[in-house]
This record gives sequence, C-alpha cells and structure tokens, in this order.
Amino acid sequence: MMINSRITTALIAACLFGAASFAPAKEKAPAKEKAGAGTGEYAKGVQLLDSKQYEQAVTEFTAAIMANSKQPAFYEARGFANFELQRYQEAGDDFSKAIELSPKDMRAYVGRSQVFLQQKNYQQALADTEKALEIKPDELTAIKLRGFAELGLSQWDKAVADFTAAIQKKPDDLQTYDRRALAYRGLKNFDGAIADYTFLLAKNPNDTEALTKRGYTYSLMGEYEKAIPDYQAALKLNPQDNDTFSRLQWTQGQLAAKNAPPPAATTTTTTTAPTATPEKPSLFTQIKPLYIVIGIVVLIVIAVIVRLLTRGKAEETSHIIR
Repeated sequence: MMINSRITTALIAACLFGAASFAPAKEKAPAKEKAGAGTGEYAKGVQLLDSKQYEQAVTEFTAAIMANSKQPAFYEARGFANFELQRYQEAGDDFSKAIELSPKDMRAYVGRSQVFLQQKNYQQALADTEKALEIKPDELTAIKLRGFAELGLSQWDKAVADFTAAIQKKPDDLQTYDRRALAYRGLKNFDGAIADYTFLLAKNPNDTEALTKRGYTYSLMGEYEKAIPDYQAALKLNPQDNDTFSRLQWTQGQLAAKNAPPPAATTTTTTTAPTATPEKPSLFTQIKPLYIVIGIVVLIVIAVIVRLLTRGKAEETSHIIR
C-alpha cells in the first residue's frame, strides 16, 4: 500500500527528531523520485522561513530534499535557514549543492557570498557576487554584497561606486550610507564620510554609532572642536560606552594642545634636555701624535748634522801622563 504525502512528511519528521514509533517496520524508499515530490514540505518550509522559525524550516527543507534530492531550490532554501541559524558551514554546503545542480541559480551565489563574508573570505565573496551579477546585472543585493567584499579587500573606490549604485536603487537603505562612509574614510574623503553620517543623523538623531563615527571622522580631520560635541551626545545616550569616553578625553587633550598659546620669545625654558657643554681641552690633549713624530725626526737630523761637522776635528790632548 502506498503512503500518502502527509504520512511521508510525518515519517521524515519523526526520523529527524528521533521518534521512530511512526515509521513502519519494513517501509522502503521509492526506487525513483517522483516529479513534484517534496514540494509540499518545501512550501511549508518557506512559510516557516518567512515567519523566522528557522529550525522548523530546516526540518521541512530536509524532508523535501529526502523526497527529491535533485531540486536546487530545496538546498538553496535550507541554506538560507541555516545561515540565519549561523550554521555557516552547513549553509555554504547547501548553496554549493544548489549551484552544482543549477549553475545559473543567482540566489544561491548571493547566499554563498554572504557565508564567505561571515568567514572573512572576501575574495571568494567577491567572485560569487560577480557571478550573480553576470546572471542578473541589476540585482540590488548582489551589488551591495560586492561592496562589502570590496571593503574587506580595501578596494575603497570600487566599494564607493557599488554603494552609490545601491543607494540610487534604494535610497532608504540606511546601512548602505554607513558602509559608503567607511569607504570614503578609506579614501581619505572625509567630507564625503561626514555627509553620509550627517544624513544618517538627520534620519535618526539618536544613532549613537553615527555620532561616534562622525566624531571620529572629525578627529581624523583635526577638527576636534566638532568631534567633541558628537562624542558628548553619544555618551549622553549611552554613558557606559567606555571607548567613546576614551576618544572624548583624547580629543579634548588634542584640542587643548592645539589652542595652547605659543611660548614667549624671551622664554629660555625648553622641554628638551640641554646638551652638555664641551670641556676646554688641555694643552696635552692638543698635542697631536704627528707633531711628536716630527719633533723626534728633527732632533735626529740635528744630531746627525752635528756629528758630521765634528768628525774631522782633532781631539784635545789629555794632560794626564800615562
């Protein structure tokens, strides 16, 4: 007797949860997968995924795969559910299987690129987003994810271009402004970064991250007097943020040093250690070894000359009688 689809689903679920009491003792898997098998489980899994019941969704997608292992959409959907559960290795395997079954599955490339981004494998993430964009050039998610990969690879100019394109397609995506601001900072285009952070704060004045990041950007520009109010506003919203407090103290110190009056012209005090005054050399230390040698040579020459001059003279006769 053939088993209807509901009983089949119950059997698969029972196996997954360890409840073997539902399974017939000698039930065998069908020799060949039927067309359309697993679609009921897949549809239920999609509903669970949409309602953020990710664990249950994985169960349904697994049931669909067991009923029909040749359907790439089943693996792709389970990949997204596993990704939400932060099971990145399992998600990556599911997306890779979907791509193997359907090399033109754009969504699977997008999903796998997100896995690579989580694993900080930016080069592979970039490759997958570019493959997705080959299949669908205007895919917004792929453009944005390629920007993330370019950020990871410090390709600041390309990241700015992709985030700008994403903003043009979806101007209300605030995260894209934040990421573009980071890319602008990488390019040292501080004015561009300030503009993006200011836009975010116009949308949400209590965005502590935007306040802190704008303050940090001002400090990079040396505009400490503008950075301080941003840090203070962020601390007012989150007084326990020790990192921002440390940045505020550092910035205040930099501003104080910047505004400190220059030392008076008559001031002789110096912050550097004075150099030692060299001692006056003694007479002995001024005598060079070369001069000593020359003096000896001169004495020898004089002695030789005197000897030559006196060699021809007769010696005086001694008055002593021998």
